[in-house]
Amino acid sequence: MKLATYNVNGINGRLDVLLRWLDEAQPDVVCLQELKAPDNKFPRRELERAGYGAIWHGQKSWNGVAILVRGQDPLETRRGLLGDPDDTHSRYIEAAIDGVIIGCLYLPNGNPAPGPKFDYKLRWFERLHHYAAELLELDIPVALVGDFNVMPIDLDVYKPERWRDDAPFRPEVKAAYAALVEQGWTDAVRHLHPDERIYTFWKYFRNAFARDAGLRIDHFLLSPALADDLKQAKVDKSVRGWDHTSDHAPVWIELLLTGPGSEKARLGDRVSGLCYDR
Repeated sequence: MKLATYNVNGINGRLDVLLRWLDEAQPDVVCLQELKAPDNKFPRRELERAGYGAIWHGQKSWNGVAILVRGQDPLETRRGLLGDPDDTHSRYIEAAIDGVIIGCLYLPNGNPAPGPKFDYKLRWFERLHHYAAELLELDIPVALVGDFNVMPIDLDVYKPERWRDDAPFRPEVKAAYAALVEQGWTDAVRHLHPDERIYTFWKYFRNAFARDAGLRIDHFLLSPALADDLKQAKVDKSVRGWDHTSDHAPVWIELLLTGPGSEKARLGDRVSGLCYDR
């Protein structure tokens, strides 16, 4: 399974970029963030013509997440994160795909910090902690994928000293991400590239992309039942240089899921059995 994440920064305004990348990269599953479109404006037909089924959780002008699957329709298992019935932001959607639960998320940015937006970010992180622990207890293959809006370590920031007061790099946020990983999740990109500077986001101004002044804020967290299948991780950095592109680049990992009759297949059967109870 080639599993990707891509913050498109407006799916309709950058649809040509997304479709071009899908055609060139041929990912099996894609988690999208920042759709910036209500549900009725999601480009379902265009994506179907490109060969992808989809589920989505949209919102006018802001936020929005979606999961695309090549050649099939995802089986939705959750829409929205538990813990705050008053939270109207479209930031989480989840599906069962080929025996794997995939949660697509767009964690709040949190700026300016301190302040109400930063407090909301930390509350959202806490809700994610609780739900992620529940997923681990199921002992099934799970991937939490998307724009986490956190740079976990200095290696994920082009000039750490300039970002100390920025919400995604504040100590409270880095600690929240570290506590999440310590539950038993594997940070896929950092696991395969422990000492490498890898960026997934470059601002539009100050020539950031040309200077490679980037950040790593898009992540894959894999449950123990899935981590051993991790074989490759890569950023499609060239896409960030295309015309009218997002300020993020697509990131993908390769998972070598084992075949029928294997332990992975039996875990997949458990996933299918759980879908309708969630």
